[in-house]
Amino acid sequence: MNLAHQYFDYQTMINSLPILWKGLKMTLLICAAVIPLGLLGGLVVALGRQTRLTAVRITVIAFIDLFRALPPLFLLILLYAGLPFMGVRLSPFSCVCVAFLLNTSAYYGEVYRAGLESVGRGQREAARSTGLSYMQTMLFVVLPQAIRNVLPDLVSNTVEVVKMTSLASVVALPELLYSADMARAATLNSSPIVLAAAIYLAILWPIIRLASRLEHRLGH
Repeated sequence: MNLAHQYFDYQTMINSLPILWKGLKMTLLICAAVIPLGLLGGLVVALGRQTRLTAVRITVIAFIDLFRALPPLFLLILLYAGLPFMGVRLSPFSCVCVAFLLNTSAYYGEVYRAGLESVGRGQREAARSTGLSYMQTMLFVVLPQAIRNVLPDLVSNTVEVVKMTSLASVVALPELLYSADMARAATLNSSPIVLAAAIYLAILWPIIRLASRLEHRLGH
């Protein structure tokens, strides 16, 4: 009985809904900022790896290796606690967006790279032979096929970005998990945490199923 009251108290969940709703809006705001920018940044990174300019290619590879190796939590703490010593002070929201953007651009970039390499060189040469420029070939011939080939991986990475937003609680940004923990502390009851988990599940489960369906369709 105590276990049910501690984790599944419906009245506590109902009372905590307003603060969790505010946290959910912040989580969605972070996703709305980070995911499109991460997708765009990843595309730039992937195209940078395709260039024939050695200096650019080496720089991009170093960027990918660095920000895939560094934990996003480390980047977040570094930006939030380290930059003020250099005279730069970002808001918690800006720190979260920049840290996550660096991390997601590196991962999305590797996904895009795999997609670009999956398109045969013959198709590029055929497109160029019709008079298309390099940029036109990439934009109208290569990229559509590349994105289609790695769409399940892009969706899976997006799920990871949504889950990563919970790290924003480290800099006291009131996203969903932070709000749930505040409600838990105020009520001395863990039911708000369970409710937050249910909200994450409701958001992410359909996306996970979508990724599985896409993998199944591409597999056939």
